Amino acid sequence: MSSKSVVMASVALAALSCAGQGAAETIKARYSLHLMGLSIGGASATGYVEPQGYRVDLSMRTSGLANLVATTKGAATASGQLGAGGPSPAAYANTITNENETRTVRMSLAGGAVRAYEVKPEPWDAAVRVPLDESARRHVLDPVSALIMAVPPGQSLAGPAACDRTISVFDGVTRFDIRLTYAGEKTAQTKGYAGPVTVCSARYSPIAGYRPDSAATKFMTDNHDMTVWLAPLPEAHVVVPLRIDIRTAAGMLVVDASEFQIGQKTATGSIK
Repeated sequence: MSSKSVVMASVALAALSCAGQGAAETIKARYSLHLMGLSIGGASATGYVEPQGYRVDLSMRTSGLANLVATTKGAATASGQLGAGGPSPAAYANTITNENETRTVRMSLAGGAVRAYEVKPEPWDAAVRVPLDESARRHVLDPVSALIMAVPPGQSLAGPAACDRTISVFDGVTRFDIRLTYAGEKTAQTKGYAGPVTVCSARYSPIAGYRPDSAATKFMTDNHDMTVWLAPLPEAHVVVPLRIDIRTAAGMLVVDASEFQIGQKTATGSIK
């Protein structure tokens, strides 16, 4: 499973943990990761959204057969404001650890632009990557905030308006776009949610910070076998991913919500 696939999966999983715009809402969710039908790990997310802002905490860890290749674990957090146009992130932090290294990314953002960021350690091959100029860090979202998707007022939450968009993401190392297009509708059921989902086709486009000679980048750029299932949240008039399917060089990676519980925020921040 390539690092590009892990990043895209994490982006979609993190987005699941954000919902709500009017009332204060919380989410507690669990996710399963399968590669070629075999369990390779899981993730969990907790978060809240209220009129003053949102915060999301995500963790993931590989297990089973995946650990025969490399054990990977990570944690990420993001916070910011949520308006009619979607999220406006203010802070992001991420740590990913495998058998080779631990990488930490920290960012502060305002007005859709990265104001400051730090990556430790920096990529060893930074000199041969496409340069990250200032324009690559404007009009972007962090990976955790990236897929909280507002649907225009008056548009249905199930249909083309749920999908048709380009999401610009900066993860501290790479700047890329995810283009979603409408592919149909299904009915989904999991613990905490049963109902319609909109299915979107997804395409990956690298913009900066990547290696032009990378086989993984070329594979993901040419990949036509990626889909996202988006579940509607009527009160907030947003959609969020419930499932993602990504073709990898090792086979099909499926990330599916096994639990998706939405509640009300109490004084202690627990789900009611």
